[in-house]
Amino acid sequence: MTEATGPGTTGAWPTADPDPVRRLRALAAGIRGAQVTEGWVAAPYDRVQALLGDLEGGFALVVPDMRGLRVVRRHGESGEGVEALARSRYGARARLRGVQRPGWCWLQSRFLLIGVAAAPEGEGTRVAFTGGVRVPGRAALVPLGVRREGRRSLRRLTDLL
Repeated sequence: MTEATGPGTTGAWPTADPDPVRRLRALAAGIRGAQVTEGWVAAPYDRVQALLGDLEGGFALVVPDMRGLRVVRRHGESGEGVEALARSRYGARARLRGVQRPGWCWLQSRFLLIGVAAAPEGEGTRVAFTGGVRVPGRAALVPLGVRREGRRSLRRLTDLL
């Protein structure tokens, strides 16, 4: 935690810079129906990040429902802004928009949310997944099958590493 001061402040304000897994937990906590599946992988962060960060390759191998993901645009100074076309194994398609950074990916469309995060922990890596189908007209996710898909993603990630 660091302290921030600025014009008009009479003291220091605390600020925090949580690791990607904590950030994912915090964002998911603000979405009704969102569930986070978390686990520890016995692989170095760099290997985990390389696989999860490869949106058009390794990412689709890890996420069970994902048939493919194609990045159609990157924007922003560092290229963190992402627009991608996703296709599920069941034929559904979505145009996702979001942010991808090392250890962090948050993509959403009108009807779909995908969040993945990784952070070094000891000799391995802490990984977290969230996501699901949005309820039209409401700020909520349908929680059916989300934990099962998260556990499957963790197993697939472990098997691939």
